[in-house]
Amino acid sequence: MNPVDTCEPTDVVEELDVEEKLSPNKYTPERIPRPETVGTKLIWGYLIAFIVFHAMIPLAFVPYFFSWTGVILLPLGHVIFDWLGIGLCFHRVLTHGGLVLPKWLERTFAVFGVFTLMDSPARWVAVHRKHHQHSDDQPDPHSPMVTFWWGHMEWLYRENEGMSDIDFYHKYAPDVLRDRFYLTLERYRLWAWLYVAHAVVYFTAGLVSGWIWSGNYWGGLQFGLSLVLWGVIFRTLFTWHATFAVNSVAHRWGYRNYDTRDNSQNNWIVAALTGGEGWHNNHHAHPVSCVHGHRWWEVDPTYFAVRILAALGLAKEVKTHDKNT
Repeated sequence: MNPVDTCEPTDVVEELDVEEKLSPNKYTPERIPRPETVGTKLIWGYLIAFIVFHAMIPLAFVPYFFSWTGVILLPLGHVIFDWLGIGLCFHRVLTHGGLVLPKWLERTFAVFGVFTLMDSPARWVAVHRKHHQHSDDQPDPHSPMVTFWWGHMEWLYRENEGMSDIDFYHKYAPDVLRDRFYLTLERYRLWAWLYVAHAVVYFTAGLVSGWIWSGNYWGGLQFGLSLVLWGVIFRTLFTWHATFAVNSVAHRWGYRNYDTRDNSQNNWIVAALTGGEGWHNNHHAHPVSCVHGHRWWEVDPTYFAVRILAALGLAKEVKTHDKNT
């Protein structure tokens, strides 16, 4: 049995953290090949989803599909589903163990993360842990040192055999899958159906409220479609590219506070779009730390949310870089 199979969550996190921080070699940026486990096969489900969602962008210029409510739901949903769901829960809680939340709140935030359509919590965690273990080396799943497009999106729809079997999950996310909630999301692809369900909720809420407001079905239909297009489709596209930029942009351009063994950068634009995730060099220097902004101007809204939760007694065992050096 792989020894990682029986470890506790903190064992997985601390093992990766120590390996990253203790590396003595200063990184020199250079082009690297794709991971050896990547062949020519495409993951058609992902690729088709990317094509369909991007093909809907011209509908933003069709007046029929516009509503101010839908437009407002885009940034609001981005903050709730990406900043809290991905940045706080998937990343700082589940992947790195930077804090502990009550299970009901952790799972609520995890469902928020599912609403971004960026894979299941277990797979997201496993991919990210592997990224930290091999950051900007050939086994890294999504280094932009291959090509910028590879690091941004191409890695998602190219099959990587090294991340396609149960051993991958056993090695990098055994702690997540020991929780029956996350195992159920993974086993039955419930995470994808939850995304569809939340889109149906948006449409139904718009249809009913628009019907009541306008006094006719067609007014309700128009409003429901506007909420789905702006509050779900366009918000998902915005969230994708903002989050993917952490993997691509924040490993190519910015500045560095620390000499890490990769090309991670602090990029203020990416940080602004992702609630602080763009202070990526800081994060790679101190992966377990819940604080990503290490200088006074490095604003980290996700950590502000953590502090609020801690003040309410909802966040425990909050780790910072001062305690993990």
